Amino acid sequence: MPVKVGVLALQGDVREHVGMLTRLGADVLLVRRPEELSSVQGLVLPGGESSVIDKLSRAFGMQQPIRAAIAAGLPVYGTCAGLILLADRVTDGIAGQETFGGLAVTVRRNAFGSQVDSFETELMVPTLGEPPVHAVFIRAPLVVDSGPGVETLATLADGRIVAVRQGLLLGTAFHPEVTGETRFHELFLDAVRSA
Repeated sequence: MPVKVGVLALQGDVREHVGMLTRLGADVLLVRRPEELSSVQGLVLPGGESSVIDKLSRAFGMQQPIRAAIAAGLPVYGTCAGLILLADRVTDGIAGQETFGGLAVTVRRNAFGSQVDSFETELMVPTLGEPPVHAVFIRAPLVVDSGPGVETLATLADGRIVAVRQGLLLGTAFHPEVTGETRFHELFLDAVRSA
């Protein structure tokens, strides 16, 4: 029986996540309203512009329902902007920027600079085994502090944290959905099934 997962479809690279999850056998729903959120077993927060997704989530009445769902144990996977939205704390955000929270980390927004500073690299992710993950960082955030219960899944060569997991919450500073790397989405779907 396929699991039913949502992709928050307010802004960002929604289509890429939908394609990835569909290929992995999930039943995927675009989530824009609270009633759609209540019908899914897990949620993906896509990459995009975190401050725009934050504002739209409030305009569409989604911020509080998402916060409540996370607090109630909904499995959530955030990539890039989605990681920012999952973080309890954000540095270098725009004035008034808020998050959904739930992940006991501090994330620095646009930690590597502007669009021209985007880069690709290979990451060792012991949880996923071999081969290394080919990771694409586009105006990416960085986890600068993590609390108890947060597992570091991947770091850059210099030790900076770029992928974390805490219970049923998963966050990556990069975009597996862009490169066709399926293992993080598989990890998320495993979390949905276990919940």
